Amino acid sequence: MTWNEFLFFAIPAMICWVTAGIIVYKRSNPFIIDVLMVSGILLFAVFIAGLWFGQQRPPLRTIGETRLWYSFFLATIGFLTYKRWNYKWQLSFSGIIACVFVCINIFKPEIHSTTLMPALQSIWFVPHVTVYILSYAMMGAATIASFIQLIKFSKGKTDPELYRFIDNIVSIGFGFLMLGLLMGAVWAKEAWGNYWSWDPKETWAFITCTAYLVYLHMRLHCKYEKFTLWMLPIAFILLMITWIGVNYLPSAQGSIHVY
Repeated sequence: MTWNEFLFFAIPAMICWVTAGIIVYKRSNPFIIDVLMVSGILLFAVFIAGLWFGQQRPPLRTIGETRLWYSFFLATIGFLTYKRWNYKWQLSFSGIIACVFVCINIFKPEIHSTTLMPALQSIWFVPHVTVYILSYAMMGAATIASFIQLIKFSKGKTDPELYRFIDNIVSIGFGFLMLGLLMGAVWAKEAWGNYWSWDPKETWAFITCTAYLVYLHMRLHCKYEKFTLWMLPIAFILLMITWIGVNYLPSAQGSIHVY
């Protein structure tokens, strides 16, 4: 399978996710919502597996390929958190944002090489990138939740259960973020001889991890809830710079993370 078949999987998946996100607010059979979400997720999973087999390498190298995984994980996490906490907005927003990244891949096609440079031919390649994208999806879901809580905060009535949801998903996402950072350091040692070289991508990854660590610390000790909630959108912006924005910085053109 190649990217030429992407539309045949992407469009039906988006239809499933958008439809589920709309009818979840109506008095619809929950089973139909589950079927739609799972169908879209499975369609994406089949395409990723087929692309992996067709390219004879994990589809994790280019920005377009990481967007593919981000859409998959975001829709999956949105569905699972909806099933656990029953927040309808979580299902809708996760599906919509997943569709946005799918559309970017549709309207901004990129060249997807079937070969990997020697440094990427490592056992660390798949787990390192996968846990990072999984953490990005979790932090995206937490950011959406933080905006919902901020709206509730402005109305003078916050949701304690929503705070627990945010704390849980940020804690898990932060664990994956740190795991990705540590695996990247081990991989860098094997490939380039140093655990850490303050490469632009590494520097911004460190800044992003620090921002989420500050949030976790503030949730434990700080009483200024509104300011604490704003830390999540700020941290997510830093995360997006780490993931996508760094590639456009002049200082990153010689980076080992720009392939």
